[in-house]
Amino acid sequence: MNQERIYKVLLGPHVSEKSAMSAEAGNQVVFKVLPTATKLEIKHAVEKLFKVEVVDVRTVNMKGKVKRNRFGLSKKPNWKKAYVSLVQGQEIDFAVAE
Repeated sequence: MNQERIYKVLLGPHVSEKSAMSAEAGNQVVFKVLPTATKLEIKHAVEKLFKVEVVDVRTVNMKGKVKRNRFGLSKKPNWKKAYVSLVQGQEIDFAVAE
């Protein structure tokens, strides 16, 4: 995997109640990723960018919601999220990430 792809795979952390609970309970971090990203690419990107060891990666394709506005119906884009399990005792602090 080339160096440019590593920086493009992860779009950012996904912050929600569910991701906060999984971070506390299972030592997991949730990311928004490219829809074309594979589990192996996500694992390599997290390990290189944050210098942690990844145990497991689970991905979910999220369907975009249909919203109603004054012009009719519009659809939000589909996106992909990845649950990344880290080795026990390691964590990612986004406020101080290098």
